[in-house]
Amino acid sequence: MMTNNAQAEWICRDRKLPYGERTLVMGILNVTPDSFSDGGQFYTPELALRHALEMEADGADIIDIGAESTRPGSEIISTDEELSRLIPALKLICERVKIPVSVDTYKSKTAEEALKFGASIVNDVWGLQKDPQMASVVAKYKAGLVLMANYTDPSIFAREGSIEEDCMSFWNKSIAIAEKAGIDPSTILYDPGIGFGTDTDESLKILTKIPSWKQQGYPVLIGASRKRFVGATLGGVPVEERDAATLSTSIYCAQQKAACVRVHNVPATVHGYKMWYAMKGAERG
Repeated sequence: MMTNNAQAEWICRDRKLPYGERTLVMGILNVTPDSFSDGGQFYTPELALRHALEMEADGADIIDIGAESTRPGSEIISTDEELSRLIPALKLICERVKIPVSVDTYKSKTAEEALKFGASIVNDVWGLQKDPQMASVVAKYKAGLVLMANYTDPSIFAREGSIEEDCMSFWNKSIAIAEKAGIDPSTILYDPGIGFGTDTDESLKILTKIPSWKQQGYPVLIGASRKRFVGATLGGVPVEERDAATLSTSIYCAQQKAACVRVHNVPATVHGYKMWYAMKGAERG
């Protein structure tokens, strides 16, 4: 847990990732046929490994592997199907990359299998609220945990107020589950869920509220990369043309001391951060 802007560490099993003075870069790797940005590009284990190694070489701090698309309207797949896509690629990647590997899943069985094969982080797009066994799996392995807010299923979480109020309500519910399971607070990052049931104005509002989320005592992860609100803000720019605007959101997140950004284009983000931090250093010295 970090309650100010000082340097701190995100504990992910046997890994310690420093954040605070620098925003971490989490590279997205989808081993899916239908993800909104890169579905099908890295569908085989060999292609997935190649891309993971490229992202590591480009300066990513974390690789986040997902095997089920969570884009609006995407097909829900079984745990067995998710595992058949995920595990062959994850095994190769965990054997070869030196940086921590995260698994993007809301299913406890998938998370546990990934952790057995070397993953260090669980990125749960339902913030422990979809699968009642997820919290105990995370606690058992002392895994790093991304608790993401998700406003797309009223049977799990029904919106009742402003995006700021609902974001905090979701967060409080997820934290209560984590605390009950004995999950160490130093393993948790909070993702306020941009694009998961939020419109363009609400997504922009979430970005401006990073200091508010941090005041709750937990570091913040932002996943804005290439999302629909970026295209809408630019007047309908297609997915493949959103990287420059995504970089501007990543720089803004660093200015607001977000702990981590989750992005598709790792080299652009790393280069942008290096330049921005160099300029900040020049200002100080």
